[in-house]
Amino acid sequence: MGSFEVITMGRIGVDLYPEQIGATLAEVRTFAKSLGGSATNVAVAATRLGRRAAVITKVGNDGFGVYVRRALAEFGVDTRWVGTDQALPTPLVFCEIFPPDRFPVYFYREPKAPDMNIALDDLDLEAIAAAAVFWTTGTGLSDEPSRTATLAALDARRQRDFTIHDLDHRHHLWRDGDDPRRWAREATRRATVVVGNTDELEMATATRDPRVGAAALLELGAKLAIVKRGHEGVYARTASAEVTVPPVEIDVLNGLGAGDAFGGALCHGLLSGWPLRRTLEVANAAGAIVASRLACADAMPTMGEIESVLARKVAT
Repeated sequence: MGSFEVITMGRIGVDLYPEQIGATLAEVRTFAKSLGGSATNVAVAATRLGRRAAVITKVGNDGFGVYVRRALAEFGVDTRWVGTDQALPTPLVFCEIFPPDRFPVYFYREPKAPDMNIALDDLDLEAIAAAAVFWTTGTGLSDEPSRTATLAALDARRQRDFTIHDLDHRHHLWRDGDDPRRWAREATRRATVVVGNTDELEMATATRDPRVGAAALLELGAKLAIVKRGHEGVYARTASAEVTVPPVEIDVLNGLGAGDAFGGALCHGLLSGWPLRRTLEVANAAGAIVASRLACADAMPTMGEIESVLARKVAT
């Protein structure tokens, strides 16, 4: 196969999303099962767009671990770096769905998720260095040994063009007394592209202002800073340019996973050599499509679906 076009590293699990929209977990009767986890979803999204992708992660030695390996293979994501933790269970994620903008998430990752046990010895640093795009997440910084492994993987890249860090901040996955801002900044110093929403930008830079926060990320070493602003669209900044892309109007069903679709399409656009505006428009449309669907990984769009949404936007 040669070098991978996209390698992601981080969270994996099984999403169990309610089929009764607008119901609390106490009221839900049935759930839809699908592959989940931010880094995993990004790899699936990139594969759906035709890229050769792999994910570095770990699952438990249980039936859900078997399921996620099979699901990855069915999506076309290489599983050679999906390890097995013999002691910890594969994580589960539940949510409640209250469109258009409330989607509480409940992570079952106790006593610890296997993907937090990714260690330096688990990494193929040569393959990581050779990949055209390498993607890490803030969740991977929230515990050891994953934190050390994530930073070592970023170091192996030596500032290659498409070394992407997703701020991906889940405050409840951090221990009291930890300093997520410190580690977000350490990752930003090693990355060339940094992505996050407004809340994550504030966590990393102490400001919600997209222009000021993006500039702060550039000062730390990033070459491209991207701020996802939900219904306000996307803002991106480089040393020489600023780009703002308006939102795609769509009926939202479940906003979870939209950012991962954005990420997979971002990888595709960067690899395609598109202008930044075109890349962000495609990524924005990919996120909107997933927001209009129930699942995450299963909902990742094809390029044809994205182009169809963009064409409708132009027509209106």
